[in-house]
Amino acid sequence: MQRLYDFIRRHPSGVDGFWALVLFGISVVTDTSTRNTGQGTDAPALIVPVAFLLCLVVALRRRMPEGMLLLAGAIGVAQLALDVATMAADFALLVIVYTVAATGVRWSSWLALGTGLSAATLAQMRWPNEQTSAAGNLAIVVFQTVPFALAWVLGDSMRTRRAYFAQLEERAARLEKEREAQAKVAVAAERARIARELHDVVAHNVSVMVVQADGAAYVLDAAPDQAKKALETISSTGRQALAEMRRLLGVLRTGEHQESGEYVPQPDVEQIKDLVEQCSGSGLPVDFKVEGTPRPLPSGVELTAYRIVQEALTNTRKHGGPHAGASVRLVYFDDGLGLLVEDDGKGAPHELYEEGGIDGQGHGLIGMRERVGMVGGTLDAGPRPGGGFRISALLPLKPAH
Repeated sequence: MQRLYDFIRRHPSGVDGFWALVLFGISVVTDTSTRNTGQGTDAPALIVPVAFLLCLVVALRRRMPEGMLLLAGAIGVAQLALDVATMAADFALLVIVYTVAATGVRWSSWLALGTGLSAATLAQMRWPNEQTSAAGNLAIVVFQTVPFALAWVLGDSMRTRRAYFAQLEERAARLEKEREAQAKVAVAAERARIARELHDVVAHNVSVMVVQADGAAYVLDAAPDQAKKALETISSTGRQALAEMRRLLGVLRTGEHQESGEYVPQPDVEQIKDLVEQCSGSGLPVDFKVEGTPRPLPSGVELTAYRIVQEALTNTRKHGGPHAGASVRLVYFDDGLGLLVEDDGKGAPHELYEEGGIDGQGHGLIGMRERVGMVGGTLDAGPRPGGGFRISALLPLKPAH
């Protein structure tokens, strides 16, 4: 049964042609051999071509619905004019009314409705039943009109249903395209985030290694113990940088992540103390203080705070000069986390914190602003009135789940 249904769906015109032949055979056999009703002509020369054309309407109804409606109307008028009374082939009128209502253009649908509703009335007026009263003839007209009305209603309902499903399919396709676009945007944003992570990791750790290497070279002969300690710091810092880079590149390859959307493991606020100690050990004195009551923070806020401090200390080491010192303050407010990183060095060039930097420089401050913007915070960066550089940020807090 399923195969038969699939065949019918694949060959609709062939199925229509089959039923047209069946209808033509029935019309020829019944109307040429048994017509003796006193209504209309019984000449096969007229009955056969009329039946053939009506069956042609059924065969071609899907390919040319509007044209077949006009042909059916013309045949109906010819039947009235040539006195060829209704026959089995007139069933084609019902079929074309349904087809045009379901698939034809709108004007042809209304024309089909008007033609169908008037067909029974015109036929009854042309070939009235003389043995029936006027009320009986009226009842016959109503009875014969109902099928045409039902055929049009069924076809119009099918049109509405198909339009509804087409709209649903279009909406689903549009939503799918939007999801694909959003996925591409998310991928691009994640790659940009990973690029910022790599920048922060490389810039900070390489700057520590450069400072330690310069110090080791300077005291290599005079203080070999200090040189050895500096080389150990370079080694541990390099391993830490490689570990973080492997983590980030591994995320870039696999795309594995937690439900929170942050890749693990991520630096947090508690590791800022280790970061400060690392900077102090590399020759940059840093004063670190925490004010307020520490509390659990959203992972995005923790990572943002850590990266801001990391980038700020890296900038101090790069631009502050050999004798610069820094201070880091974390302040827990009721509705936010405050960050203040200051140094007393010579400060960064003006172009590095205005308009995003020049000549490919200043990406660290751009990354800071992007990170703070993603968590809905504010950032202010610029020279201190008394000399040096100052970075302050306010990150809004939400309850951690």
